[in-house]
Amino acid sequence: MKTIGLIGGMSWESTVSYYKIINTYVKNTLGGLHSAKCVLYSVDFDEIESCQSQGDWDKAGEILAHAAKSLEQAGADFVILCTNTMHKNAEAICNAIKIPFLHIAELTAKELLDNHLSKVGLLGTKYTMEEDFYKSKLIERGLEVVIPSGDEREFVNQVIFKELCLGLKKESSKDGYIKIIDSFKQQGVEAVILGCTEIGMLINQEESSLPIYDTTFIHAIGAAKYALKLYDYDKRSIK
Repeated sequence: MKTIGLIGGMSWESTVSYYKIINTYVKNTLGGLHSAKCVLYSVDFDEIESCQSQGDWDKAGEILAHAAKSLEQAGADFVILCTNTMHKNAEAICNAIKIPFLHIAELTAKELLDNHLSKVGLLGTKYTMEEDFYKSKLIERGLEVVIPSGDEREFVNQVIFKELCLGLKKESSKDGYIKIIDSFKQQGVEAVILGCTEIGMLINQEESSLPIYDTTFIHAIGAAKYALKLYDYDKRSIK
């Protein structure tokens, strides 16, 4: 079994989900008392959010690159970044380490394409929805990506930072997200990407009018499979 290096804390609530999903998969696959071999570097999210709001992505990249390098030195065989937005700094992370880095958007794109989908809606922070660092990974693979309107994007972003990252789940916010998903359906969208690792805390498949692809689950399962050598990331194939 490979040792997973997790860069977490963005937020710690979603990092808990990663740990649970990974270990549940390993336990169910191997049975008995098995659990995943993991090394966790949990950052102070306040420092990262300050970098985001100030547009200091270089500093954020330095923090995450240091975290990745520390995981490598601690014995991790590969690294995952337990957040969508900070994949904006994926290049800085990859440049700091010699071990593989499993990109959340690439794993999500594979899952969508394996299910023969072509037009998807994307929910996430304003950075993930509006900038190209994330969407380009999907578009390069032939997916058409639809994002909410300007006011809707602001609402989605505010719920993430002001509520979900603080562990708050409000019914009014859930209703707002569901309304946006319904509007996606009217635009011919086939499925919705929960492109923020906290959104899965708020809504689930039963509440959505469209199929939901939770990136936290996809990323964590991909990491578990890679750790168990059931997933060849270089060849992008799952046995």
